[in-house]
Amino acid sequence: MPIRALTAAPPLAFLLIQPAASQGFTWGERNTDFQPAFAEQFRANLEESDVDLNVETVVGGLVHPWGIAVLPDGGGYLVTERSGQLRHVTADGNLSAPIGGVPAVLAQNQGGLLDVAVGPEFADDRRIYLTYAKPVDGGSVTAAARATLSDDLAQLTEVEDIFVQGPPSPTPMHYGSRIVFLDDGTVAITTGEHSSRRERVFAQDLDKTYGKVMRLNPDGTVPDGNPSFDAADAVPGIWSYGHRNVQGAAVDADGTLWTIEHGPAGGDELNRPEAGLNYGWPVISYGENYNGDEVGSGRAAMEGMEQPVYFWDPVIAPGGMQFHSGTQFGDWNGDLLIGSLYPGGVVRLSLEEGVVVEEERLLRDQGRIRDVEVLDDGSFLMLTDFDNGAILQVTEASD
Repeated sequence: MPIRALTAAPPLAFLLIQPAASQGFTWGERNTDFQPAFAEQFRANLEESDVDLNVETVVGGLVHPWGIAVLPDGGGYLVTERSGQLRHVTADGNLSAPIGGVPAVLAQNQGGLLDVAVGPEFADDRRIYLTYAKPVDGGSVTAAARATLSDDLAQLTEVEDIFVQGPPSPTPMHYGSRIVFLDDGTVAITTGEHSSRRERVFAQDLDKTYGKVMRLNPDGTVPDGNPSFDAADAVPGIWSYGHRNVQGAAVDADGTLWTIEHGPAGGDELNRPEAGLNYGWPVISYGENYNGDEVGSGRAAMEGMEQPVYFWDPVIAPGGMQFHSGTQFGDWNGDLLIGSLYPGGVVRLSLEEGVVVEEERLLRDQGRIRDVEVLDDGSFLMLTDFDNGAILQVTEASD
């Protein structure tokens, strides 16, 4: 039985100790009857870890937090609120006033201030990176910016966009967007295709940056090693295309980039995007439109389009994700921890040689989890996506 606290004393409030196992979890009714392309692509063996999870509130009172990044040397965390605020949180839970200098955002529908990442040379240059819904003539776009964070953690300066999606969209939906550093010093930026029937087809267009994974240098220039395309008007910087709404990205211990994207009704996908490849949206999908219509061709596979490593039906509505490492939950090292917005909690995937061999549903009572960040010791942080959102820390409960 879970043991619940009698009181909650801020800023580090004990919430509960509970078994990790997905007790009572069932897969649920599918939206489609597409057969997986290979056995490991769908509904892996359900696992129940023999470990208890201790969940504590680091800080609450956040307005729809979206992204979190860990500052080096015990410097606490940076966290975004979709309404447009970037805040600093100390490791023991003190929440700052909004940091100044954040670019203006379109905080409508799914738009706003989105991801945050700490640059690899932060100790020397204090650069951080943000993604956001940028208001422009004709609507809004996904943008990524870099900036210098002041020593007192109160102000951004030298703010400049390193990527601006095009063309402008009138639909404030499906922005992506995660920004992660690759082992070669470049950055991967994920985008969405703005959802509407008219715009979703742009995920297939190489002259537009809807539904793409971009690979850029930290200053926004195009690095060596990006794919070349036959299309003369292809946008430099495109790494892969045919994505729907990529809201999770992570790099594994071997330096390989993985992404996760929202499907429609069914068809959330885990991918390992490779240079120049087409991941199919909206021509193929393992889901269907919300009204029950077929997506695109009505097929889940087509020659010249890549298959996902894994897909879900019904969906998990994925948020951010990270590969686990550390002494706490050591049996999970190398596994993916994925935030779930619906039905909520954290999804753990165990992978072997690039395929999913086990799945576990954790912390389902915690609701909408927008992002996950693994700390050096193997404990991890979760962002709850509510009007009164929070940073939660999950540790391994001691006997």
